Amino acid sequence: MEALTSILFHGLAYAMVLYIVSVGLAVTMGLMGFVNLAHGVFAMAGGYVTVTLMNGYGVPFGLALLAAFIITALISVVLERTLYARLYGASELDQVLFTIGLIFMSVAAVRYLWGPLPQPVHLPAMLSGQVDLGFRSFPTYRSFMILVGFVLIALLWLLVERTNFGAQLRAAVDNRRMAESIGIDTRRLFSCAFALGSGLAALGGGLGADILAIYPGYASEYLVYFLMVVAIGGLGSLRGPFVAALLLGIGDTACKYLVPQLGAFFVFAAMIALLLWRPAGVFGRA
Repeated sequence: MEALTSILFHGLAYAMVLYIVSVGLAVTMGLMGFVNLAHGVFAMAGGYVTVTLMNGYGVPFGLALLAAFIITALISVVLERTLYARLYGASELDQVLFTIGLIFMSVAAVRYLWGPLPQPVHLPAMLSGQVDLGFRSFPTYRSFMILVGFVLIALLWLLVERTNFGAQLRAAVDNRRMAESIGIDTRRLFSCAFALGSGLAALGGGLGADILAIYPGYASEYLVYFLMVVAIGGLGSLRGPFVAALLLGIGDTACKYLVPQLGAFFVFAAMIALLLWRPAGVFGRA
């Protein structure tokens, strides 16, 4: 029971980071049909902005996360309008090569600016230590991550399900041409959705810097996990990536805890079997 509780708790914290980073990719890929393998670059950028502001300038953790969200979202709008938009009608191979090129460029840039070593994360005192729930104590930082994750999930659900922007977004995901025919400005919608998804990735990168280390190889090493969340959950959905992140986060934690010598073997094997059964994802449309 002790091991099961530990696996569920740490797996849930890990899942929240995966979801916050990946949900924007699921929505933008479903909306734009763009194969953006460089999505992890925005998460890495958010992590570097967060740790740099905290370590170098003494900015509080919450403000550093907010700054990472805003700065990365603004940068992503510029990239989307100047680079990504030029390849919306291109082949998937062109999109893949372009975004892989962005990954290589970002790796070189952060290695030059910050060096090859992982960035240290100095958490505020209020997030250090343990939270005593009576039957067991849990790390305060990871408890905070889980709480923030659920708050963000609720806010995203309200945004997508209860606002005009969300209605337009869902319409464009379901049928882009029909949405354009009734007057929805899909170009502006694309930019807003891309900025939101990139900002969330940055927020996840900064929030989860103690779990997924911030270093130059971040965007390439963790890319497969972000893509697994999207592939299993399905495109254009909020619920699907959340369920996929839970499965991946808890499953990966359990495998590494119980059979560390095999690493993530069982997780990848399960993903292959699941996608053979449901190629469009658990909640995707075939």
